[in-house]
Amino acid sequence: MSTNHRTSRFFALALMTVLLAAGGFGYWKSRHDRLPEGLSMGNGRLEATEVQIASKTPGRLAEVQVDEGDNVIKGQVLARMDTRTLEAQRNQAEAEVVRARQNLAATEANVQLRQSEQLLAHQELKRTQELFKRGYASGQVLDQQQASVDTANAAVNAARAQVSAANAAIGATLAQVAQLTSEIDDSTLRAPLDGVIQLRLAEPGEVLGAGGRVLLMIDPNDQYMNLYLPASVAGKLAVGDEARLLLDALPERPLPAKISFVAAKSQFTPKEVETRDERQKLVFRVKVRLTRPGEVPQAKPGMPGAGYVRTAPIDWPANLQ
Repeated sequence: MSTNHRTSRFFALALMTVLLAAGGFGYWKSRHDRLPEGLSMGNGRLEATEVQIASKTPGRLAEVQVDEGDNVIKGQVLARMDTRTLEAQRNQAEAEVVRARQNLAATEANVQLRQSEQLLAHQELKRTQELFKRGYASGQVLDQQQASVDTANAAVNAARAQVSAANAAIGATLAQVAQLTSEIDDSTLRAPLDGVIQLRLAEPGEVLGAGGRVLLMIDPNDQYMNLYLPASVAGKLAVGDEARLLLDALPERPLPAKISFVAAKSQFTPKEVETRDERQKLVFRVKVRLTRPGEVPQAKPGMPGAGYVRTAPIDWPANLQ
């Protein structure tokens, strides 16, 4: 027998031995990992609530006060937009308010003047009417005096309309000041909650449009995993039921959790969760939220793992307690 033939036979036997060993291990592992009755699992990734920190109005980014990985508290200043143009517009609007108030004072004085003229015209008309009754005044004089009264009445109405217009102008300019003040305040970007800066998406000097993203932060106290389970399992679950999460990176550290949401409508399994065959099945989304996320800082959003839920009143297995 040639040396090459003996070598080939040796490798064939070795390969067969490896395959048999792998098959036996796979069979043993499938029996070992088989879930007890009343326990179901689904694959997923640990996620956390994300918040986009973005500019409300277009403008230039003046400064960013935090970096990726920084812990921030609610209300903390994270970044500021350049507000010089807005401040100049507000100064102009405030000057318009002063001018409108001066105009209001002038129109109110004009009303008093027109009312005095109106009073005098009415008194003159009354005297003329008395003289006309006694025959000491002609009808023409009476008509002229009546016209004077009508003119005085119209002048008072016009003056009062000017006062209303002046008040409206003050209201409009005050509203403009308030709007610009609000935009200036909104140009200071603050943390809406306690969290961690995940991404820094813009740098000082960049010009951003309305809604331009500056930072991405996450809420580490709100971490969860979406499981996609069949109706036979989801139908036995309720919000508040206990669950467990087991991450691939922390296989010996089960994370306590609770079910916070069970979908009322089925869907196809998302492509990032299962194989092509599994994606053809209709499932229900079940959201499992960590109850004590701060106890295991090594558990980070994005880590893959599995979620376990109970469909019967059984004790958790030793590896999930």
